[in-house]
Amino acid sequence: MSDLDLSQFNEPEATILVVDDEDTVRESIVAHLEDSGFECLQANDGEAGLKLFRDEKPDCILTDIDMPKMRGIDFLSAIVDESPDTPVIVVSGAGVMQDAVNALRLGAWDYLIKPIPDLTVLEHAVCKSLEQSRLKAENIRYRAELETMNQKLKESLDILQEDQEAGRAVQTSLLPQAVHQTGEYTISHKIEPSLYLSGDFVDHFQIDKMHFGFYIADVSGHGASSAFVTVLLKSLMNTLLTNHQAGTDDTLMNPENVLSTLSKEVYEAKMGKYLTMVYGVLNLETHELKWSIGGHFPYPLFVTGNKVEFLENKGFPIGITASAEYECHTLHIPENAKLAMFSDGILEISPESELAEQEKHLKNMVLNNTASVDAFFEALQLNELDALPDDITMLLLQRGQLS
Repeated sequence: MSDLDLSQFNEPEATILVVDDEDTVRESIVAHLEDSGFECLQANDGEAGLKLFRDEKPDCILTDIDMPKMRGIDFLSAIVDESPDTPVIVVSGAGVMQDAVNALRLGAWDYLIKPIPDLTVLEHAVCKSLEQSRLKAENIRYRAELETMNQKLKESLDILQEDQEAGRAVQTSLLPQAVHQTGEYTISHKIEPSLYLSGDFVDHFQIDKMHFGFYIADVSGHGASSAFVTVLLKSLMNTLLTNHQAGTDDTLMNPENVLSTLSKEVYEAKMGKYLTMVYGVLNLETHELKWSIGGHFPYPLFVTGNKVEFLENKGFPIGITASAEYECHTLHIPENAKLAMFSDGILEISPESELAEQEKHLKNMVLNNTASVDAFFEALQLNELDALPDDITMLLLQRGQLS
């Protein structure tokens, strides 16, 4: 351990109270400490010392043990009761070790034995006690500041959680009912967000008496910023629906045009986000499905009997560019056929590591567990995962009653 640098404490603001009934001893101590740069107060007994302490609040106290009126032990006890963080150094004659033990038990910071031939030893004890006091005060201040910061952080987290819960409630209110029937079809969905707010979104709606629209979307990223884009998406799609029903725009009937329109709007919104999407328009009488894909993966899975296949389609994600063009495909949906759509979070929880094996595993899951959306999610056993790496969403369309 290196020698303590005494000079750092030799500042006028360091005030030492010296209490000793022997004038010669007390005055020699005071003279040495003042020569070393300290301010000193002095008293010749414990009562006078206690009054000085209460009036002046010194930084450190040197006290004798054996004094009239109030013994040093009683003086020490009073100081410790009133100000336990004030360092007290006890000085007493040789041969009274029990006094030293009692003083240290009561809270003395150090103990010196008279006579003190070299007052530098005493100065060193004072400096060491002041250093310990400073460190203790800094630690107390640091803990108080840390407690304040922790409280502010907790309050901020509480507010953030309230905001997220409110945002989740708003986002949930924008979703369609979990299970819906229209004509011969049942459409259902489920979203398991990785955070309070989700970047996944689904919707379905009656376009007119003969046509039904639906989509699944997956916004880049997670959390609030991605959730805001789902609100924009809902608003844009509602505008297209309103315009169609007003007879002013037939964009909604053409999936490729819907995706082009959305890509332009999302790009120009400059939210720093893009999304992938599958949008379909179903003719409830002819059972013809028109659909387009905007960069969405995995592809929709089409199930007929014991056969399951991906409906592959190329296309840019929505919002990458303002001038994206998309392909439209058509498909006839036979009795009891199913169309299962997922966000890419479904692949991230796959037990397989290779993409081809993940797709194969997903096909088997869909073939054997699509009696309902809830049945599929139960088969996923998400409760065995510590946390979801991404939002997981499923949209299921079936012609006929759910099996």
